[in-house]
Amino acid sequence: MATDTLSVTFAALADPTRRAILARLAQGPATVKELSSPFAMSGPAVSKHLRVLERAGLIARGREAQWRPCTLEAAPLKAVAEWAATYRRFWDESHDRLDDYLRRLQGREDDDGHRA
Repeated sequence: MATDTLSVTFAALADPTRRAILARLAQGPATVKELSSPFAMSGPAVSKHLRVLERAGLIARGREAQWRPCTLEAAPLKAVAEWAATYRRFWDESHDRLDDYLRRLQGREDDDGHRA
């Protein structure tokens, strides 16, 4: 059974270490050593996280002489944002209903905060 791209992206984003790596790469390219420095884990463990991100299409690994930079690939994140945006109408309507309810409650109180 084939897994859809959105599911692969969400699976990659599910781990806080991978999200931290993506946040670092949003600042610009970095080597594996630079990416692993904030974490108390082995180089191979960080490399496993990078492979997951690479399979999800969230990063690309390059080669420049001895330097092997990783870069952020934002296209899958755009797909996540578009998917989440489909629920924005629901949240906006829920917040509007809550605002209406709070206004009704406030309208029932007088200036001293007592119910009218």
